[in-house]
Amino acid sequence: SEGGVLKEGFLVKRGHIVHNWKVRWFILRQNMLLYYKLEGGRRVTPPKGRILLDGCTIICPCLEYENRPLLIKLKTQTSAEYFLEACSREERDAWAFEITGAIHAGQPGKVQQLHILKNSFKLPPHISLHRIVDKMRDSSSGIRPSPNMEQGSTYKKTFIGSSLVDWLISNSFAASRLEAVTLASMLLEENFLRPVGTRSMGAIRSGDLAEQFLDDSTALYTFAESYKKKISPKEEISLSTMDLSGTVIKQGYLAKQGHKRKNWKVRRFVLRRDPAFLHYYDPSKEDNKPVGGFSLRGSLVSALEDNGVPTGVKGNVQGNLFKVITKDDTHYYIQASSKAERAEWIEAIKQLT
Repeated sequence: SEGGVLKEGFLVKRGHIVHNWKVRWFILRQNMLLYYKLEGGRRVTPPKGRILLDGCTIICPCLEYENRPLLIKLKTQTSAEYFLEACSREERDAWAFEITGAIHAGQPGKVQQLHILKNSFKLPPHISLHRIVDKMRDSSSGIRPSPNMEQGSTYKKTFIGSSLVDWLISNSFAASRLEAVTLASMLLEENFLRPVGTRSMGAIRSGDLAEQFLDDSTALYTFAESYKKKISPKEEISLSTMDLSGTVIKQGYLAKQGHKRKNWKVRRFVLRRDPAFLHYYDPSKEDNKPVGGFSLRGSLVSALEDNGVPTGVKGNVQGNLFKVITKDDTHYYIQASSKAERAEWIEAIKQLT
């Protein structure tokens, strides 16, 4: 069917311009692969991007990244390259099978022309966003924030969108205004800059990366505070190799509520037996070390109510939730992406408690 969903689920995607890895929710349709950002366990619409499958080639297995053996590589008609990582070999092969089918079934005439310009901009490999921001903040050659008015309000320490575009071009970080806007959008997305005032805040909600930053003399921006703060090293979690020595029973991407900040993040969960442990990994990290985990001995697992937000859950997260309470009474709130998936996980965990 033309509009039907052929497959959907989490995959980890390599960033287009900055090569960092982020979890996105993918939906495969007959002629395109759409991907969405997640906030609080929910898809943010419109989609963050789309990959047109007409004339696309698929490479699977793809072994270009040593630490990420489960990749699928897609190369579009306009030579844009996408790297997508699955959580298991079975899942990778299932995606590759469905995408291959969709590529060959699409009729060329129906597919809109790709925005060639938008996909053709790549940051030169020797330049990092950090380097650009350091130069922007340089007291002599950088951008000087100053008070600016927008709709009757004065905002201190800001700069206007079009002056940042000028600065990026004059410092040879971008060759055209379109490239500079794409680059500025990356700086926003990576939290180096933040929008100030109505105009620039409104544009952030636009779906297209190239339209999130405004090349405009009324749109205001400032340096994000988070850039100045020193990031405190996370306490190292020491997990003995013994805990990780069991046989893998099940693995997959699930959303998990954080303990301190209560924010929802997608993690790759791995269930092992003998000894029975559930570990979770940050899919955006290169190293294959768990960011957390717990023993399942003496733990309780249960599904949570599907209507309304259950007690203990923060944010508007509903549906397909379950909870694991460990022997030492730590509560883990986890969200599967379907009822069936939740049932499978609960069943698998119960066997080991």
